Amino acid sequence: MPLAALIIFVKNPIEGQVKTRIAKTVGHTKATTIYRELLQYTHTVAEKLPAEGYTKTVYYGDYINKNDLWNGWAKALQPEGNLGDRMKQAFREQFATGASSVVIIGSDCLTLQSRHLEEAFQQLQTNDVILGPSTDGGYYLLGMNQLHGPLFDEMPWSQPGLMEKTLAVLRAAKLRYSLLEPLTDVDEWEDYLATKTTDSSLNP
Repeated sequence: MPLAALIIFVKNPIEGQVKTRIAKTVGHTKATTIYRELLQYTHTVAEKLPAEGYTKTVYYGDYINKNDLWNGWAKALQPEGNLGDRMKQAFREQFATGASSVVIIGSDCLTLQSRHLEEAFQQLQTNDVILGPSTDGGYYLLGMNQLHGPLFDEMPWSQPGLMEKTLAVLRAAKLRYSLLEPLTDVDEWEDYLATKTTDSSLNP
């Protein structure tokens, strides 16, 4: 039976190199602590996907850490290029292993829950693409059953128009798609404060 593949994009929690927008408010030390919390939370969420039927690969944005909380997971290095280039190659690599569906998430969302991952893979049984919209106009999750290259080409990465442009590409290509519930990525200090007030952040 073909496997479903989960991709997780991460960075190593190096002070001064992660959550720099949060650091503008609370400093780099606190920002790095918050990113460590995000990594641990993402690990907990992804770990709840059953091992049977799924592969899980952590893609590092800087270097592969051989001794961290992801020990025991498949590890890979993100290739060169912008976010779209890196995501496209990660999808290509996972499909090349024989995966029947591939979903990618980052490590920025304290309200993501394991049920969102399960729903994404379930929706891909009847849709070509699944998206998890983020409240900043982007998305926290993307999944597909085969590589759709235009979704990664010349897109406004890290801009509020990303989701709108992505939907326009999907419609133009006449692809069947489904949307998960909107969630908030933790990019600003205010995002962190807001998500910490929700019960879901305590129950992945």
